[in-house]
Amino acid sequence: MRVIGLMSGTSYDAIDAAAADLSLVGDSLVLKPLGLVSEGYDEVLREALAAALPPGTTSMAEVCRLDTRIGRAFASAAARADRELCDGQAELVASHGQTVYHWAEDGKAYGTLQLGQPAWIAETTGLPVVADFRPRDITVGGQGAPLVSLVDLLWLRGRPGTPVALNIGGIANLTAPDGTALDTGPGCALIDAAARGFSGGRLAYDVDGALAGRGTVHEPLLRRLLEEPYYALPAPKTTGKELFHLGHLRDALARFGTLPAEDVVATLTMLTASTVADAVGAVGATEVIASGGGTRNPVLMAMLGQRLAGVALRTSDALGLPATAKEAYAFAVLGFLTAHGLPGTAPSATGARHARVLGSLTPGRDGLRLPPPTEKGPVRLVLE
Repeated sequence: MRVIGLMSGTSYDAIDAAAADLSLVGDSLVLKPLGLVSEGYDEVLREALAAALPPGTTSMAEVCRLDTRIGRAFASAAARADRELCDGQAELVASHGQTVYHWAEDGKAYGTLQLGQPAWIAETTGLPVVADFRPRDITVGGQGAPLVSLVDLLWLRGRPGTPVALNIGGIANLTAPDGTALDTGPGCALIDAAARGFSGGRLAYDVDGALAGRGTVHEPLLRRLLEEPYYALPAPKTTGKELFHLGHLRDALARFGTLPAEDVVATLTMLTASTVADAVGAVGATEVIASGGGTRNPVLMAMLGQRLAGVALRTSDALGLPATAKEAYAFAVLGFLTAHGLPGTAPSATGARHARVLGSLTPGRDGLRLPPPTEKGPVRLVLE
C-alpha cells in the first residue's frame, strides 16, 4: 500500500509529506521510502498560527479559520506528494495535523487538539484520510504521545545494546527498547522563541546554530531553567508549547537583568542538550539515533555529543531513514496500521491501559475502501 504521511511539528516551520510503500511480509512491516516534499506555511497563515498558540489567546472563529486554512495547506502538500512521489498511485493519506494545544496537568493528559480539517485533504486528493491519531490513546489513560514510539520499537528491535530513538523538534522525545518513552522537554521551542524575540521576528530559528556558536553558556540561568518541575516527573510524560514558550524564558531571565542574545541562546541550547542527555542516561542507552529538525543545528548536536559522555550519537540517516522525514514516515506507518485494523500504540510508551487502533477515517472520492483487517500485527519494521 502506498501511503502519504503528513506532519507539521511544534516548530510549525513546514508541512512534511513523506510517501512510503508499505507491506506486511510475515511478522515484518516492510517500508520502502519513496521520498519527501516539504511546503512551508505562507507567511499570513504562519503568523496567524503563531498568534493563536500559547501563551497567546484566540477565539473560536479563529480556530475555525485555522482548521480550514491548515487543512487546505495539508491538502496541497498531500496532492504534491501523490503527484511527484507516487505517480498518482497513492492509496491512503495519514495526517497528523498541526498541534495547537496539548492539555496535560500533573503528569496526566486530558485532551489534545490538532487542526487541519481532513475533509480538505480527502476532497483534494480523492484519497481516504486517517487523522486525529492522538485522542484515542488519551481515552484509555495514555499521554497521546510520543506516538512515534511504536514505530521506534519496531524499527530498533534486534539492534545490539540499548539503542534509543530521539526526535528533536520543538519538543524533544525519546523511546527506549524497554518501552519507556517521554517528552524530555524543549527541543528547539525555547531556542526558536529566543531567536524570534531577539531578532524582532526576523529569525524564525537559530540558523545553523550561529547565535549559540557565538555565545557562552550562562550557568546561573541554566541552573534556573533546570528548576522547572517538569523535568523531575516520571515517564511517561508529555509537554508542549503550553509550558515551553517565550513567557517561560522571560520568567527565568527576570532575575538576571539584560544578557547578550548570543549567551541566552547558547544557554537554551545547552538546556536542550542537558535535559536530553539526562533522559538518555536514565534509560542506560548505549546508542542514540537522532532525527528531527534539531539535528540540523550543529552546535546543539555538538553539545549533546559532549553531554552524552561516550554514548554513540548518530542520525537516523545512517540507518536509512531521513532524519528530517522520520516523523512523517512514522505517521504513514500508523495510518497503514489503522487501515488494516491494527493498534498503533505501545501502552508502556504512552501509559495507556490498552493498545488501540488510532484515528478517525474520512472517506475518499470513491468512498471508504480499506483492505481486510489483519489479525496479527508486525513485530519489526524493516527498511527496504
